[in-house]
Amino acid sequence: MSRFTLRALAIGVATASLSLSAHATTEVNWWHAMGGQLGEILEGITDDFNASQDDYRVRPSYRGNYTETMTGAIAAFRAGEQPHILQVFEVGTGTMMNAAGAVYPVYQLMEDHGRAFDNDAFLPAVVGYYTDTEGNMLSFPFNSSTPIMYYNRDVFEEAGLDPEQPPQTWQEMEAFSAQIQESGAARCGFTSSWPSWVMLENFSAMHNLPLGTLENGFGGIETELNFNNEHVARHWDNLKAWQEEGLYRWGGPGAGDDAVPMFYAGDCAMFFGSSASRADIAANADFEVGFGMLPYYDDIDGAPQNSIIGGATLWAMQGHDDEEYEAVAAFFDYLSQPDVQADWHQRTGYLPITQAAWDLSEEQGYYDENPGADTSIKQMTLNEPTENSMGLRFGNFVQIRDIISEEMEAVMSGRKDGQQAADDAVRRGNALLRDFEAANQ
Repeated sequence: MSRFTLRALAIGVATASLSLSAHATTEVNWWHAMGGQLGEILEGITDDFNASQDDYRVRPSYRGNYTETMTGAIAAFRAGEQPHILQVFEVGTGTMMNAAGAVYPVYQLMEDHGRAFDNDAFLPAVVGYYTDTEGNMLSFPFNSSTPIMYYNRDVFEEAGLDPEQPPQTWQEMEAFSAQIQESGAARCGFTSSWPSWVMLENFSAMHNLPLGTLENGFGGIETELNFNNEHVARHWDNLKAWQEEGLYRWGGPGAGDDAVPMFYAGDCAMFFGSSASRADIAANADFEVGFGMLPYYDDIDGAPQNSIIGGATLWAMQGHDDEEYEAVAAFFDYLSQPDVQADWHQRTGYLPITQAAWDLSEEQGYYDENPGADTSIKQMTLNEPTENSMGLRFGNFVQIRDIISEEMEAVMSGRKDGQQAADDAVRRGNALLRDFEAANQ
């Protein structure tokens, strides 16, 4: 082969390499905590984004439950191997906000890369949870949920109750449960998953009661828990009394994993769980399911107020190249599109996080075809959120929530009354808040 031919071949190879480089796809890694059917839907959304353009590719990776995913990401960041996008549950917000140098605030990310990002497009209850004191959105809302009531319409009919009218107050919950039990339609009235989330955090929000000082922690890390009021103590004592009467069954601490099987089996007529469980419950129940809002005590001023969200948001992690952040911004922009959000909401039961996605779902007739599917939205938007009902932002709250569940279990087992358990939960939780404050001064 002549010297000229070799030189021409080398130039050709170099030119081809440059051309491929110019059109190379930028890849970003997304660590998430969604397995099963939700994980499959998430993968589908990502595939749709990747197919919609040629410049970027998002690679989702399931990393276990929320706690495992967050813990793994912290370790990865310390090793310089963090993902570009991290899904973090709502109780990790305080920790992420104070992780100096670890996160790239979403409002700044979108602004830096020329992507429109309007806080006002999102539902107020969602915006408030994930913004700083200046109203800047720190993470991208993705899967927001709130607890609602599911009930067995067949049992209601058998017990002589109107299946179109679920109980609205805790007084009615007691009466309905007694009638269900006495009729023999079911062995218990109700059960619940996530005891801290449902029976304290959302209970307090629905009654416009504080969980802590400084606007439930939104005002600073010097916050202190103060939910040990007479209303919480009374409610926990009532749960214990209702359990002894067979009207209520404790589903266990943490997520209350024993709760939903009791509902599926027809043992308990009503169940409190995430709105995001709607699709699974409809698929697994062999009876007609009804939907209702969380009950409230009608003798507490300000009730019902509104519920607060659970679920998770997407955080952009620091330590990557600018072109990779271009891809992250493009992906977040895609996820915020009304048709994408509406499809996610309708297929999963998570809230439509934007007003446009809600409106589109209405226009498509989704709520007419699926009665009760808008229960979570109506409950979240009952009233303009107050400082007691816009959410919570406490450091170390993953551990604090475990403490709350432990103290509630002490009430259910008869070892403590409601007031003592609430006092102890506040005392133990505040010790963790002071540890968090000391570590983030």
